[in-house]
Parts: sequence; C-alpha cells; structure tokens
Amino acid sequence: MNYKPAKRLDHVKMSSIRIMMEKAQALREQGHNVVSLSAGEPNFNTPKEIKEKTKFALDQNETHYSSNRGNPQLREEISKFLKENTGVRYNPNTEILVTAGCEEALHNTIHSLVDPGDEVIIFTPAFVSYVSLVYTCGGIPIELPLKAENQFQIDPKQLKEAITERTKLIIMNNPNNPTGSVYKEDILKEVCEIAIENDLLVLTDEVYSAITYEQEFKSIASFPGMKERTFVINGFSKIYAMTGWRLGYVACDERLLDGVLRIHQYSSTSCSTFSQVGLAQAMGSDSVKEEVEHMIEAFSQRRIEVMKQLDQIEELSYVKPQGAFYIMVDVSKTGLTGEEFANQLLEKEYVATVPALGFGKEYKDFIRISFASSMEDIKEGFVRIARFCKK
Repeated sequence: MNYKPAKRLDHVKMSSIRIMMEKAQALREQGHNVVSLSAGEPNFNTPKEIKEKTKFALDQNETHYSSNRGNPQLREEISKFLKENTGVRYNPNTEILVTAGCEEALHNTIHSLVDPGDEVIIFTPAFVSYVSLVYTCGGIPIELPLKAENQFQIDPKQLKEAITERTKLIIMNNPNNPTGSVYKEDILKEVCEIAIENDLLVLTDEVYSAITYEQEFKSIASFPGMKERTFVINGFSKIYAMTGWRLGYVACDERLLDGVLRIHQYSSTSCSTFSQVGLAQAMGSDSVKEEVEHMIEAFSQRRIEVMKQLDQIEELSYVKPQGAFYIMVDVSKTGLTGEEFANQLLEKEYVATVPALGFGKEYKDFIRISFASSMEDIKEGFVRIARFCKK
C-alpha cells in the first residue's frame, strides 16, 4: 500500500505533553508510583451541581441535536461570564459559538482564516497546538520568542519588526501556558496599536483568564477598536475541572463568526446537548461559584509551595508565574537540556514533567511543571526532584 500522510503534516509533530503523559502511563502499568506534574488537568472533580443538572438533562431526553451555534441558554451564560470577565458584551445569538473544547475552537478559527503562504505571528513559548494548526492550513508560523529576563512579557518592538505584507494573524495566550505570565496592560495597548495600524486579526486564547494571582488579567478584546478584529477562545476545562466534557467556545464580532461556524459544521456539527443544558443551568449558581473559588485558592497555595521548593534547589531557577497553573523552570545548571532532564527524571525518579522545547524552539533549557496536581503530589514530586538534582 502506497500510503503517505498529506504534505501539510510534514511539520506537524505529536504534542510533547501527550508524549510525556503516555510515557508516565506506561510506567504506571509496569507498577511504578509515578507522580504527575505534567498535565494541565486540575485534580478536582467537576462541581457537583453541574453533574446533577447534566444527569437530569439526560433523564429529560436532552439527547437530540443542538443548534450548530450551541445551546441558547449556555450562550447566554457565556455572554454574562465574558461581560464580567472581560468587560466586553457579546451577543449570545450571533457572536458566540460553542465548540468541542478549546482545541476545536482553535482549529476552527485558524482554519477559517489562514490561507497557504499567510504568516501567523505566535508569541512563544506557546501552547503546542498553535504552530501545528497553522502548518495544517499551509500557513507559515512566525515564532517570536519571549525572554525569561523580561518575565516572558511581549516585546512590542520585536512584534513590529516581524510584520510583513504577508502577516495576517497574531496568536497570543493570556494568561500564558507554559510560563504563567499575564500580559501587562500597557504592553497590550501597544500590541493593539500595532494590530490596528497594520490591519491584523488577533486570536487570544484566554482559557486561564479566571486563574490569576498578583497581576490582574485584561483581555485584548476590551481595548478600543479590538473587539471587531479579535477572536476570544475560552472554555470550561480548567476553571470548572471539566477536561473530559470537551466544551469550549469562540466569541467574536458577528462579522467574523461566519467562517468559523462553517468549519464547525463540517468538523463536529454540534456539541453534546445534555452536557450543554446541564452546564447552562448550573454554571451561574452560588454553589458552583464557591467550588470554583476553592479551586483557585488551592492553585494559589500550590503555586507558593512550588516556588518555595524550587528556591531550595540551587540548580533550578524560574520566572514567577502570575496566572494559570504552570511554571517554567530553567534546568541548564544541571548540565542537562530540558528534554534530557524531563526524561531522566521520569525514568529514575518517576516524576513526569514536560520539556519546554515542545512549546518553542528557543526553550531547550527549560521544563514546564504543572501545579494542577494535588499538594501531596507536589511535595512528593519535589522530594524526588531534589534528590535527582543532587545525583
């Protein structure tokens, strides 16, 4: 059989996150006690009321197709959340599209915009999907590496210099995965001015927008003149501990949504109806809000613990994260690359982390540690990490 994948997949690599997760699972199946500090998955369960309302929706036979755009009540709830979280009002009837997780939202948006030869600026380190999705469209990803010494903040001058006549889109993740950086308001303002001046579109992945610590989150869509050129991606996996539910969304000016909707129709058509109904009926309740606040407070405490532990290991250094639940760690003083460090740490001490090379080619000396795991796992993981560094 003469089988070859499509040419556009030549530069598309498997996710470094998934590779490490699969290696960790293989070791577990061999009987090893693996501590996972790799996956961006909260160790909490989905809030009780969301599960109860979803089970009730299933019993009420909410099992038929929903609108392509998503359940109307859920879109209304998303609109309320976005107004509170970003200050921007999105019409739930025409400006919000419910998708099968943020991953589908990213896929649909990028595929609706990028033509072969289009250049897409991506601030790295960045979530693994962005570069690969641009490649699947035949586009050209232009990676702009952010520097640890600048707290992984965007450099507007670097952005301006990267723009060419072929530049079509800027992709950013705020708060950022894997660095935990939250972009400052004055820097975002300069990015807006550059985008407007050059008539560029912006895709902002804001799935961690509700998880911040000492620095306030501000959506780039909230700046003057930006709603009409910005696609906001968000979802429920992280803040509601709903990774397995696969529910996300795109919010944008209604003039921008048509292409995304058309891709959505031919990828997933619509999302699970009873899941949408249950979530819509519960996400605004007091009990769910209390559980969410509890999770955010737990992430905050775990962040403090991770930094405390890192401060005691002289071979490791880091940039203080201001959002999400990740921290980028420089391992270069150990004499190992991030990839070597992560693999050997897993093989010898059974602690799973992620080499940061998968988030950007400039970050071979870093690993990403997730503090979405339990406090017990974090403490045990760092006992092993400290032991590994001494060896």
